[in-house]
Amino acid sequence: MSDVATIEEPVEERAEEPVGGPADPGAARETSDGTAGDGVSGLLGASVVKGRIKVADEVVEKVAALAALEIPGVADLGGDFERAFEAVRDRIGVGSKRATQGVRAQIENQQVAVDVTIVIVYGHVVMDVAAEVKVNVARSVSRMLGMRVVEVNVTVDDVRLPGEGRNGRAAEDDEAT
Repeated sequence: MSDVATIEEPVEERAEEPVGGPADPGAARETSDGTAGDGVSGLLGASVVKGRIKVADEVVEKVAALAALEIPGVADLGGDFERAFEAVRDRIGVGSKRATQGVRAQIENQQVAVDVTIVIVYGHVVMDVAAEVKVNVARSVSRMLGMRVVEVNVTVDDVRLPGEGRNGRAAEDDEAT
């Protein structure tokens, strides 16, 4: 699969408006196809525009990560190694958390496959949270990026216990430092 999705679509040709727009901005105008328009497309100068739109895998990964974190019961993203590495970076104060931690996306022909690794908050039903993550990730990626999501794989890597901080230590350890 590739690193970047490419979209090549011609844009529908419309009658052009003068640069200043219509004399009365609130008035509707008629487009070349006979329908009433709002003047916005004319202001954009949208005649036939050729070109490509590229969406990097990282964009899909960020959207998927944010969608997963929206679900109640998701404590964190990433596997043991990713979270341990993040804890070390946090301790020494180097860099910031990767927004795509725990998420991998593959794009091919406007179709996306996403793998998400999550940590569940203790007390939540694991299968319910994982199913909600799966649905929300697919919905968000599809809606925001206009791509067909063919697969969302959710791996539950750990359970965050009550009183544990983000790095898996007890809350008292965090306060002592």
